[in-house]
Amino acid sequence: MRHPSLPAVAVLALLSAAGPAGPAHAAAYGTPTIKLSAAYLSGSVGGTGDPVVTVTVAQSGADASALTVTASRSSRSTVAATTDVHVTGTGADRTVAVTARSRGYTDLTLKVAGAGGGTATATLHYAASPAVRHSADARYLTGASDASAAVDAGGGYLIVADDEDNTLRLYDGAVSGAPVRTWDLDGALGADKEVDIEGAARVGDTVYWTGSLGNNKDGVYKPDRNTVFTTTVSGSGAATRLSFGTAGHRLRDDLVAWDEANGDRYGFAAATADGQAPKRIDGFNVEGLEFAPGSATTAYVGFRAPLAPPRNDGKALLVPVTNMDRVARGAEAAFGTPVELDLGGLSVRDLRRNDQGRYLILAGSWAAEDNSAPYALYSWDGIAGHRPVKVLDLPTADAGGWESVVSVPDPTAAGARVQLLTDDGAADLYGDGTDAKDLTHPEWRKSRTTWFTLD
Repeated sequence: MRHPSLPAVAVLALLSAAGPAGPAHAAAYGTPTIKLSAAYLSGSVGGTGDPVVTVTVAQSGADASALTVTASRSSRSTVAATTDVHVTGTGADRTVAVTARSRGYTDLTLKVAGAGGGTATATLHYAASPAVRHSADARYLTGASDASAAVDAGGGYLIVADDEDNTLRLYDGAVSGAPVRTWDLDGALGADKEVDIEGAARVGDTVYWTGSLGNNKDGVYKPDRNTVFTTTVSGSGAATRLSFGTAGHRLRDDLVAWDEANGDRYGFAAATADGQAPKRIDGFNVEGLEFAPGSATTAYVGFRAPLAPPRNDGKALLVPVTNMDRVARGAEAAFGTPVELDLGGLSVRDLRRNDQGRYLILAGSWAAEDNSAPYALYSWDGIAGHRPVKVLDLPTADAGGWESVVSVPDPTAAGARVQLLTDDGAADLYGDGTDAKDLTHPEWRKSRTTWFTLD
């Protein structure tokens, strides 16, 4: 029995309702999306544990595990090629790491490919700094480039000051990357400009921080630099928290008055006069702070300048402030007998004491802003009249200047290791003539921390 034919119009209507030929689910996929946790990333040639970025991908109608992420283009493959981009992970969040080939910049195109043939791209702006010595023991602290003082926060974490701002940053010293936490102290300090933090010392849960106390590089007095302040630490490691304590703003004036009252021995009055740059052999510039043996009130203030006397074979100067706990609350400073140390014509860039009362002194030139002059580590027992002993000559061929000692091991123990920081603010990290402090993106600004074994 034959069925009656359908009218042609009815057939067309049925076909239209059924939709086009092909899989019915194809139109259900949306356009893939790709998002970077940061659009800028820095690395280093030969670096260990360089910073990474997280890539988040998605596509409606598809499981994230079905999406693939690759590098599809490099604008400068001599810096990093697409094959130098390593993507790990299988879910919505993937980790992207880059191995640097050479110093410079490149834009890396990251592509996500989704179900149904859809794709999307994002650009990662990458900068690579040159190889350094001891690279296996080096890590890069990003977000700022002028690391100037640091204290141990426990568990491998450290609190770092930068002399270009009034922000303290907590880093995991075991890895390269951005700070875990930051504390902007502009408001607490009432500061209009940077304090120029150059020294730090911890006593229990209190950290004392000092500005450089000197004029700026143009010889102009900036009151915010005449600051000593405290923070209180709670917790440790990644759980470290800081709260602002107190501040004093007269230590510079008291040092000048003390020196004048004692025969103008160190020339502080002339060195702080208007028009006098601080970093001169006869200048006035503080860069170190640490407490005296067995004391929580007497602190050694270490001078980058002057040398005593101000000549190439002069000695490094420490001035004991015997009531630093009160100075940080605004009291007039009281002073002990100054200590002059033979550091081979170098001055104090930092000093740090351990629980056994042993000190490490980071010594460098009063003049150098980078590693163009010698740097060395000296061990000292903290006793005036006892000569420091050189324990290590530091490498000087890499960018940045050695600036801070994080903590001090027992220097006599076999295999003892010390962690140092560089100030890279004046370094041309990426070969384009730009000082690191002037780089636009915080991910590209960085300082370096390196572990050294003491012989």
